[in-house]
Amino acid sequence: MGTRLLSEYLIKKHNPQLRYVRAYTSGKNMATLYAWNDDLKLSEQDSATLKRFASGYLPSYVCYQVKEYSKIQEDRVPQVYDLPESIVKTAMTRDLDQYGIVAIINTMLASGGMAFSRYDFNTGYLHFNVHTMTIVTEIEKEIIRRYVSEIIPLGYRCELNYFN
Repeated sequence: MGTRLLSEYLIKKHNPQLRYVRAYTSGKNMATLYAWNDDLKLSEQDSATLKRFASGYLPSYVCYQVKEYSKIQEDRVPQVYDLPESIVKTAMTRDLDQYGIVAIINTMLASGGMAFSRYDFNTGYLHFNVHTMTIVTEIEKEIIRRYVSEIIPLGYRCELNYFN
């Protein structure tokens, strides 16, 4: 399974000429790879190399497109936030599954737990249920959503339902 963080790491490792790289889920089984070299450009050669790399080394269930890094704002790609080390470590795990996703989030929930609910084949959304003993604030919900988004596969999105 390839998360955003793992995909970006692999792209940079195998394409050292690319200084800025961002992978973003742009739809069901779709991802956009944004990149620039040291000159803040994406040459046609670098773009073709990145497309070949993505089709050969990144998850094959995802359809990739490559764009210049400057298109991030225009495409309204959310900014990258600082993440806890446990989320980064989990996102870099190649054999992560729904059980691993749930397990790491459950270590962070003080009063309750999260469970995998289902995968919607029509929308590409992974659904999770979060059960808590206390009310979860909107800020806490956003943080949990960010963390889950970082540890699910690139090309998928998540939806969290809360119950108390």
